[in-house]
Amino acid sequence: MGAAVTRRRPTVVVAGLGDTGVLVATRLARSCHVVGISTRPALVSGQELGTRLTDLPRWRRTYLVPFGRFRRLDDIDLVHGRIVEADLASATITVEPATGPARQIHYDAFVIATGVSNGFWRHDRLEDLHSIDISLTAVNQQLAAASTIAVVGGGATGVSVADNLARRGGAQVHLFHSGDEPLPGFHPDVRRWIVRRLASDGVVVHPQHRAELPAGFTGDALTTDPIGWSSGQEPFTADAVVWAVGLTRPHTSFLPAEVLDAEGFVLVDAHLRVPGRRNVFALGDVAASDPLRSSARNWGYRVVVANVRAVLRGRETGLRRFRPAPYRWGSLLGLQSDGLTVVQPNGRRVRIPRPIAERLLLGTFVQRVLYGGLRRTDR
Repeated sequence: MGAAVTRRRPTVVVAGLGDTGVLVATRLARSCHVVGISTRPALVSGQELGTRLTDLPRWRRTYLVPFGRFRRLDDIDLVHGRIVEADLASATITVEPATGPARQIHYDAFVIATGVSNGFWRHDRLEDLHSIDISLTAVNQQLAAASTIAVVGGGATGVSVADNLARRGGAQVHLFHSGDEPLPGFHPDVRRWIVRRLASDGVVVHPQHRAELPAGFTGDALTTDPIGWSSGQEPFTADAVVWAVGLTRPHTSFLPAEVLDAEGFVLVDAHLRVPGRRNVFALGDVAASDPLRSSARNWGYRVVVANVRAVLRGRETGLRRFRPAPYRWGSLLGLQSDGLTVVQPNGRRVRIPRPIAERLLLGTFVQRVLYGGLRRTDR
C-alpha cells in the first residue's frame, strides 16, 4: 500500500485580533492554518471604556487578555506586527513585524477585522504589554486627579464614561452633546431612559452643544484647554476633557482603494464578503456592512466563519447572510454594583444581577463559551 497523502490545510489570514478577530481566528483554527496579525500581543478591547476609567483592575480581567492565555490560539501563527500591503490579486499580504524583517504570507482566505481609531482608547499603534500598561494607567491617574471633567460626545462611549465617572464621585462631570438627546442610533425608549439615568447619577447634561476641535486634533488624548462651541455657547473649562465625538478612522491603509468606500471603510455584501473578491471578508467596525457598521455586535463572526469554510470547500451558493438589528444595542454602562443592564434593539432593558453577570456572563459565557477557555496565566 502506498503512503497516505496528507492534505494541506488552507491558510486563512485574520488581520486584527480584537474582539471579533479573536472569535473568527479561534473557530477557523479547528480546520485551517490561521495566521493572526495584531499590533498588540494581547486582546485589548475597546468595550466598556467607562468601567476601564473607573475600575481598571476589574476591567483588565475581562477586556485585557494576553494571547498566551487563549487555549484556542495555541495552534495559530501569531504575528505581532502591522500589515503594510495587501495584494488581493495574488492573495498575498506583506507584514512588518514588531521585530525582524518583513514577511510575505500567501492566503487561501483573508478576513479583515482591523477596526478603527477612535479617541485615545482605540488605535493601531504597535505596542507591547508594558506600553499598554503605561498608557492605561496614565489616563486613569489624570482623571482621578481632576475635580471637573467634561465629556464631549453623546454616543455610547461618551454616555458610559460620563455616567461611570459621576457614579465614582470625586469630580463634577459634564456631558456635552450636539442633539436633543444622547445615544443616536439607539431606540427612542433607550434614549429617554438614559437621560433620566444620567440625571439621577449626577451628570450635568448639556444638549445642543457642538464642539470645535482644535486644528489637527482627532480626540486621541485628554485635553485641558477651554472647549469652544460652534453652536454659540460660551467656552467651558474643565480639569480634564474626554473627547468621544466619533471621529472614527478605519485601519485600511494597506488595502487598495477599489475595495473601500469614500470614508475608507471596507465594502462588503450581505455575506460580509468584499464584492468581486470571493475569498476576502471583512467585519467589525472596519466593515461598511450597514449604516451602523454593526457586524461586531450582531454575530457577524458566525457569518464570516461559516462563509469562509464554505468558500474554502468550493461552495459559492447558499452562503449565510448578515442581518443587522434596526437599532444599536448592548451594555451601555458596564457592570455596576446593582448588576449589568443590557438595552435591546426593541428599546427594552434587561438587568442581570451582579453575581450572575460576573459568574455566568463574563465568566462562563465569555471566557469559556466565546473564547473556548482561558488559562490563569500566559503559557
